[in-house]
Amino acid sequence: MDIAEHACLKYSGRVGRSAAAKSLDEGAIRLAVTAHVRHAETHYDALLAQGYDRWDARAQVEGGVSRVLSQWETQE
Repeated sequence: MDIAEHACLKYSGRVGRSAAAKSLDEGAIRLAVTAHVRHAETHYDALLAQGYDRWDARAQVEGGVSRVLSQWETQE
């Protein structure tokens, strides 16, 4: 829930800062959680630092992001 709350903060700079996220819209929250996982649980930022294009870096870590999200979903 911390990620969802942060996503909803005004001026947080996150995808979820929209009105949809403020009402805890599932799609907006999912985007915010996915972005968090990409940055916190994968080597995405390191790829960007190495000069990878954002979309190429996302493709590289997509499997890792999916695995983390699946693990989190099964823990519920």
